[in-house]
Formats: sequence, C-alpha cells, structure tokens
Amino acid sequence: MSASPPLLRRLGTLTTRRRRAVLIAGAVVFLIAAVLGAGAQSVLSLSRFEAPGSESDRAEEILRDEFEDGSPNYLLLVTATSGTVDDPAVAAEGQRVASELAAQPLVTSVDSYWARDNSPTLVSEDRTQALVVAWLAGDATEVREGLADVTEELATGDADSGDNPAVTVQAGGQDEIFRQVSDTSREDFLRAEAVIIPVVLVLLVWAYRRWSAAGLTLAVGLFSVLATLAVLRGVTAFTEVSTFAANLALVLGLGLGIDYSLFVIARYREERIAGRDRHAAVVRTVETAGRTVLFSGVTVAASLAALFAFPFPFLQSFAYAGIAVVATAAFGAVVLLPAALAVVGRRVERKDAPAAAADVTAGRWYRIALRVMRKPLLYGLPVLAVLLALGSPFLGARFGLPDERVLPADASARVTQEEIRENFPTEESDALQIVAPGVGAPAERTGETEDYALALSEVPGVFQVDTYTGAYQEGSRVAEPFGEAERYTADDSLRLVVTADRAALDADLSDLVEDVRALSPPYEVAVGGFPAAMTDFRADLFDRLPLVVGIILVVTFVIIFLMTGSLLIPAKATVANVLSLSVMFGSLVWIFQDGNLSGLLDFTPAGRMEPSIPILMFCIAYGLSMDYEVFIMARIKDEYDRTGDNTAAVAAGIQRSAPLITAAAGILALTFAAYVTGQVVFLKELGVGMALAVLVDALLIRTVLVPAFMRLAGDANWWAPGPLRRLHERFGISEGPSSDDPPGTARGAELAGTKG
Repeated sequence: MSASPPLLRRLGTLTTRRRRAVLIAGAVVFLIAAVLGAGAQSVLSLSRFEAPGSESDRAEEILRDEFEDGSPNYLLLVTATSGTVDDPAVAAEGQRVASELAAQPLVTSVDSYWARDNSPTLVSEDRTQALVVAWLAGDATEVREGLADVTEELATGDADSGDNPAVTVQAGGQDEIFRQVSDTSREDFLRAEAVIIPVVLVLLVWAYRRWSAAGLTLAVGLFSVLATLAVLRGVTAFTEVSTFAANLALVLGLGLGIDYSLFVIARYREERIAGRDRHAAVVRTVETAGRTVLFSGVTVAASLAALFAFPFPFLQSFAYAGIAVVATAAFGAVVLLPAALAVVGRRVERKDAPAAAADVTAGRWYRIALRVMRKPLLYGLPVLAVLLALGSPFLGARFGLPDERVLPADASARVTQEEIRENFPTEESDALQIVAPGVGAPAERTGETEDYALALSEVPGVFQVDTYTGAYQEGSRVAEPFGEAERYTADDSLRLVVTADRAALDADLSDLVEDVRALSPPYEVAVGGFPAAMTDFRADLFDRLPLVVGIILVVTFVIIFLMTGSLLIPAKATVANVLSLSVMFGSLVWIFQDGNLSGLLDFTPAGRMEPSIPILMFCIAYGLSMDYEVFIMARIKDEYDRTGDNTAAVAAGIQRSAPLITAAAGILALTFAAYVTGQVVFLKELGVGMALAVLVDALLIRTVLVPAFMRLAGDANWWAPGPLRRLHERFGISEGPSSDDPPGTARGAELAGTKG
C-alpha cells in the first residue's frame, strides 16, 4: 500500500510544537463562540409546514393579493359563563373581543360568529361557545412573536381572571399552537442542557478514571455546541434557520465532540503504552485517529447534508447545524485536543496502565467476538430475528397532520383546541380555502359556482361549503351566505370555503384534500388552507425522500469503501444500519402512534405521526451508525493489514473499539434521552428513537452481527476489482504501522482506556 499522505502528520507536528499558541487561539475562539452562541436563539426563526411553489402556496398567495386575507391562523374561543352566545350581553362581549383583536398589530382580517350571521361553523353544538377567527400576516417568526402579546392581552382563561364575568376568552389556532411548541421546546432545551452536562461529566470520569481526560473531552463537546450556535447565528444573515436546530446543536455537538475525543485520547494512551514519548504519541495520534475522525465526520456530515435536497427551511436548518457540529467537533478533537495532550498528557494517561503492552487476546470483547465467530449463525440469527421483530411495527405506520396533541395536556392552546374538538361540529381554522382567480365577474358565474359548491358539499367528510351564492350541506343549499357575500369575491376572483365534519377532522384530512382536488371545477382553482398546505408539504417530502436516501447511501458507501478497500463491507454496513434504524422506526410507531407507554412518557397519542421528524431522525441516525462503523472498521482493517488473518483481525478490532463505542453510545444515548423528559411530543420522539438506535447499533449490531457477518464472509470481506483496489491504494485510509514505531512494541494494545 502506498504511504499515507503526510498532511495529518504535519498537522500533528505543528499542533505539538505550537501547542500553547493553539490553545490560546482555541480559548479565544471559545469565548467568541460563547458570546455569539448565547444570542443565537434570539435570531433563529420559527417555521410553518409550507411547500413553496405548491398548489396550497399559490392559493395563499391569491388570498393575500386578491382578497387581502388568508387562512385563519389564530382564534379566540369565547365561552358564555351563563346562557348562550346569542344572549345580548354575551354577543356584545363577543363583538368587543373581535374588535379588540382586529386592532392588534399584524392582524389583517377578523371574522366571528356574530359577524357571520350565526354561522354553524363558528358555534358549539350547545351554543355556549363561539369563535373569533383571524388571519395574521407575516412569516412564522413575526406572527408568533406578536401572538405572545395578543394572547396575554385578550385571553382571560376563566371567568374569575377576566374583567367581564359574562364570558371567558381562550386562545388557539395553528400559529398559537406552534408558538407554544416553540416556547416549550426552548424550555426543554435549557432543562436538557442543565441536566446533560453534569451527568455526562460524571460518566466520563467513570469511563476514563481521570478527571483531566473527562474535562478535556467535555470541553471539546462544549466547544462544538457553542461554535455551532455561533455558526448558525452567522447563517441567519443569509437564510432562515429554525430554532429547533439549537436542540440538535446541543445533543449532537456534545455527542460527536465526546465520541471523537474518546477515540483520540484512547489512541494517545495506546501510543504512550507502545513506547513513544508524549510529543511523538500526539503526532501519531493525529496521523491515525485524526484520519478516522475526519472520515467519520465526513460520513455524518454527508448524511445530514442530504437534507438540503428538501426545499424546506425547517429541514435545511438541521443540515446547517449538522455540518457545523461535525466541523467544530472534528476541529476540537484533531487540533485543540492534541495541543492539550501535548501540554498535560501525563494527567490523561491511565494510572494503572501496564508498563508493557497488554495482550489484546486477553480482553473480554476479544473473547466475546471469538465466541460469536465460532458459531456465527447461532448468535447472529436470533439477534437478526429480534431486530426484525422490533422493527415490524413500522409496517403499520400512518402519517398525518400534527395537531394540538404535540403539546403537554395543560398547555393553554391545547386546552382550547380540545374544547373545540369536543364541542364543535367542525373547525373553521382547518377549512379548505378554494380560490379561483381571473374568472371574470363572479355574478356571471353564479350557476357554475353553485353547481360546484353543491358537488363539494357531497364529498364525504365535508360539513359545509360557504361562498357568495350561499351555504351548502350534503348536496343542498341550506342558507344565504353567512356574513357579507363580498367576503367570497374580489374583482374577477372568487372563493369557496370548505369545512370538514368531525369524523374527517379526527382522521387524516389529507384524504379530504385529495377528494376535493379530484373534483372537476368549472374554472381553474387552487385549493389551500392548513390541511392542503400540510398535504403538499408531505407530498413534497415523500417525493424527495428517494433522492435523499440515495445520496446518503451512495456517499456513505463510497466513504466506507475508501476506508476498507472492500465492496462487501460497505454493503454489510448499509444492511446493518437499516436494521438498527428499523428498530428506531418500529419504536416510534409502537410508542408514539399506537400509544404504548404513553402514560409513562406523558403524552397523548394521535394515531398518526408527522413525517418530517422521522425523516430527520433517519438522517441523523444513519450518520451516527456509520460513525461507529468507521470506528470499528478502521481498527479491524488496521489489524487485517498487519496480520492478514480475518478472524483475528475482527476480534482484535472489536476488542480495541468496542469499549470506545459502548462508552460513546451510552453517553450519546443519555444526551438524547434527556429529551424524553421534555414536554413536546416531537422532542420525545427524537429522544426515544435516537437513544434506542444508538444503543441497538452499539450493543447488538457492532458486537454480534458485525463479527458474525465478517466470519461468514471470511477473506471475501476484503475483495474489490482491480481498478477499485488501485483506487483505494491511492486515496484510501489506512492506520497501518508507522515507520517510526518503536521496535519490539505492540502498538495499540491498551484497550481504549475506558471501562469495557
């Protein structure tokens, strides 16, 4: 094999010689990142479920331009403390609330039960509650920041807390729900940060048995978190970045920073045991472990960068965060940490390390690997069956629109929406907005519009259709237009509003959207509204999903090939990763869709899942699984290059990497699991699913299925066609023995320096 490129050796030498300058520069960068990162939350953005360029997006644009209106994104629920909403005193208060809401900044249009001539879509079935609905113009950040003041001013919550005992006023609507989701997620972020950091430090001390090593490792993780937040703050100058990217920065920054530091410190300890002095050990560590860290980083970054293929700022935000996390964690582990080791390396070394290299064959993980490889089918098939069984619930996955149940049960917006769900026959804020621009004078299209409205009212799941020609239910015209007919017309454009019945609302509204769009209108229309926007968002998401998955699979396959020179090992890694991800997805369905463990985890199942979170988790989990694949295969390849013995190389590679991987996976799983205690269902899903994926990957995939497969494949593991083999020899990764290895030593015999 050709000599390895000298770049990393030169970097290690420079880092060692200029160690104090590197550490001073790193401290300055850390402080700057802390200042900038601390203010990142204030400039990050909120996002809506929107599909740019879709039919629903065009409908919203027509509503804004032609009608100076939009789909209702905020509502006030007015409840009579006695009598009904038709009582004069209650009606007067309801009209006053509507007027006060209309006077608020950002509020562009307001409608209410009392202004709409007693429309049945805006009143509860017992007539004790009625709605005031509004459209607030602006992006999600502007609207939701403004809503905080609106809700505080207008919502009384109960009769005792308001100025007027005739009514109570509660706030709800899609933007109010997701405003509270964002605020609650921010609280979860701060709580997780307060819990994770001290617990991680304790675990690192337990793993290393040295405070210095634990402190340096945690410092790299914190550097990655703060630097990533600072980078995200810079990115906001050019594009929108979601506030949820900060949550990923915390958990992934700590996780990867710790992962990479564990690997680097373990390799440094090995090089010291092998007989090198401190500075030579640091250089060799950067040259070998640094190369593996960089390959691992490219793998994780590639998985998250694939999110750029989605045309949604919400998901693209996680790509920015993931790439920044990888870059900062790798920089901390390959540049700053080696400089620190060159200064305080003795304090990192194990006190109980043997003077001579230990016998790798005496290790516990070596014996486990050999036991598995003696009977690979006996151990591998049961594990495979368990993984398939745990993943099988995903076959029953159902995807749908998110609602107020993503919030905790006592959140005010959820309480409001649940009252509407229980007491109202429909939900005006979830109405479909059908707009027809450029049709000429609406008065000349009355017959066609009425026929279309009648057909719409007969679609299963439709409660009522409202337009300028009247109100329609079940194929009949039931009333004159509720409210002013001008609400449904604008110059040469017209509008129909379709509200769903309770059964359709409790099911998947996307089905109703598709049924409405399947009708043949008498003129060109665009169907919008929140259900249509979510339907288009989901369709775009699934349309782009094969491209995203393909990018991830191809890029990671190439990276593993460049590391191993094999075609079979990348294919094996892909299958193994899919198995670990199947467990994650199966758990999401079994727990969060079907409601198992809902009492323990404190959430309300909706019977369906919002699809963007599982896709995000796929990209993160696949990258992390490949992270562990890189770590373990680098050590196995190292041994195979040295000995040519496949079985011994697998056992030795697992012995040297398994303690690292299990320690890193345990800590990373803990950081994800901190979100299980959060209040937002999306974050609970992320916490449970990612923690399971990481643990299953480390404890079952890498320690049972990998050695079983490697034993069954034998020397075929390392086969590649001649042209690809020569390509690997030129560009591939190798951690083979260095020319300056001390004679008579067995490099890398110490087990990673962690408890295994």
